[in-house]
Amino acid sequence: MTLIARADDRSQTPVRHPVLLPFVALTVVLAACATPPMAEAPAPAAPTEAPMAEAEAPPATFEHPAGLRVNTPSPDPRVGLAPGLFDAEEAIWNLRMVSTTPPEAPFVGRTNSDLAFTGNYAIQGNYDGVQVWDISDPRNPTSVVTYVCPASQSDVSVYENLLFVSGEGLGGRLDCGGEGVQEAVSHDRLRGIRIFDISDIRNPVYVANVQTCRGSHTHTVLKHPGDDDNVYIYVSGSSSVRPPEELAGCSGLSPDEDPNSALFRIEAIRVPLDDPQSAAIVSSPRIFHDLIAPPTHGLSPADIEEIEAARERGAIIGYRRGQPRVMRERAATAMLDSVVAARGGSGEPTAADRAALQAALDEQGRIQAERAAQQPDEPRPGPTQCHDITVYPAIGLAGGACGGYGLLLDISDPANPTRLAAVADSNFSYWHSATFNNDGTTIMFTDEWGGGGAPKCRASDPMEWGANAIFTIEDGEMVFKSYYKMPAPQTSLENCVAHNGSLIPIPGRDIMIQGWYQGGISLIDWTDPANPVEIGFHDRGPSDGTRQGSGGSWSVYWYNGVIVNSEISRGLDIFELVPNESLTQNEIDAANSVVLTQLNSQGQPIFEWPATFALARAYLDQLERWHGMTAGRIASARDALARAEGMSGRGRTDALRTLAAELGAQADGAADPDRTARLVDAVQRLAAGG
Repeated sequence: MTLIARADDRSQTPVRHPVLLPFVALTVVLAACATPPMAEAPAPAAPTEAPMAEAEAPPATFEHPAGLRVNTPSPDPRVGLAPGLFDAEEAIWNLRMVSTTPPEAPFVGRTNSDLAFTGNYAIQGNYDGVQVWDISDPRNPTSVVTYVCPASQSDVSVYENLLFVSGEGLGGRLDCGGEGVQEAVSHDRLRGIRIFDISDIRNPVYVANVQTCRGSHTHTVLKHPGDDDNVYIYVSGSSSVRPPEELAGCSGLSPDEDPNSALFRIEAIRVPLDDPQSAAIVSSPRIFHDLIAPPTHGLSPADIEEIEAARERGAIIGYRRGQPRVMRERAATAMLDSVVAARGGSGEPTAADRAALQAALDEQGRIQAERAAQQPDEPRPGPTQCHDITVYPAIGLAGGACGGYGLLLDISDPANPTRLAAVADSNFSYWHSATFNNDGTTIMFTDEWGGGGAPKCRASDPMEWGANAIFTIEDGEMVFKSYYKMPAPQTSLENCVAHNGSLIPIPGRDIMIQGWYQGGISLIDWTDPANPVEIGFHDRGPSDGTRQGSGGSWSVYWYNGVIVNSEISRGLDIFELVPNESLTQNEIDAANSVVLTQLNSQGQPIFEWPATFALARAYLDQLERWHGMTAGRIASARDALARAEGMSGRGRTDALRTLAAELGAQADGAADPDRTARLVDAVQRLAAGG
């Protein structure tokens, strides 16, 4: 279906016409727009509640209009931050920095990747291995083990006493050696999943590996509720297919030419919990069947400006599918050296050499563009792999962020996931990751436009590109609602685009913390999927003030009361929420009552809140914020809760039962009956607990 997007005043770009393609029907028209975040939600209908069972206090009034209050700093302090690797200027709003810890010596200058959590430990992947931190004192994280075992990206997951690590780079070795693999075909190469026993987390034991044809860029661990003997791993490999001489059965042909092709599929690995050494691929689900190449967008105004500026200063411009791009210095140098050698010269390339190379590349780009224009109108095949797959076992669904598509998957049979729905969007360049809301009624996809290594948050970059897209799930289909992009313009020295994050268990709301590489971290309220809004952030200046350096948030997750950020170059950051006009202390306390034993980036737990007075007060705060109950009754309920909390034994139980009964009688007539019902449930559970 066609989605007409309106450019807002932040993007300063003309109207664009993206295309959303649901799998079932590619031509249905849907009108929508990229709505900027709204500071206030519309007020609900006036309440028609039943009278109280006993006399009320004099009527109270609300202090603020109904809606979410967001007092965004102006001007935005993230704009113009001074650069530096470990001494960059910082900006923070509605978060508190608890600690920042530099990487251990073996990983200084190496790329930190994703995070997993078990007990009091944060496990941080690194392109050269795995770092385990003890975060029991978040003010002072300590290194438990720095395990050197190169194989990018080293994305990590845990289940009980097992640690799983992705390997995709051509230099990864089975023996974790640092010398790499030089041969084109080698049986020493690791591309797939490493499995460690971390029963003693200070001394991980490498127990097995599962090799795959395309390696493991990322992976997903699924503990299926109906299978207590195994865990399953969905492997997303985005690299080239290995030669069959290195791994038997690997084929890079299309499925039409070879039904066993390693393309257009994921791998499902079964890991027996009592015998992880026997882990093996049990299926290769072809979840991309019949998908066609999605619509795409071209260069942004900022891209065009930078290419022209680079050309003027003498940089070499290459082409990919007819689109120009600034070549990396190493690649350009190698090509220039070949030009010098071809003319029988030596030494540095001359201006004539550079001109000759650029002319040849321009001609190559012209030919590529002509060929693209002459391609038949027949649809080309769609994506051949996923980037991330987020499983939500409690609802039996997974969200697949798969290159050109966002997929909704049925995982009721863990070894054989099947596709339920698919959407594409011409505003999206590379569907990267997915997050469900806790109810499983909404899903957010991220777009890693530029692959994570490019500046895509510049002032003239469209706000719909490199953003999040939010969909509601309705009758098994995904229905587009809005985009969200971190709103602070970044410089051309900062790689910035949507990346990894997680829900925060604020009851009754959908709040997420998300990393944006050198755009920092953004705290997002997307309770209203049509109007997501930023309610907090942290950012640093560029890691290098002279060129685009490495740095920024690879991923950031909430875990047991703290927010943990994997900083690509600077190590590990830990934050905590602070009360503000958008988030109350009661809501924070209720969130912090949720205790997880483990957490994986692509394995989403269902949040369930224990019965606490903070939970009941959080719902009352929300009823006040959105005028979901009259001000007088909210005040009376708060007073009753406070009195009950001061009691004990039978007196507390009776007081809470009375309050629950009174609130229950009011629920149907309340302006927000659903939230009132949640409040009633919280009070009833408090009463049952004594």
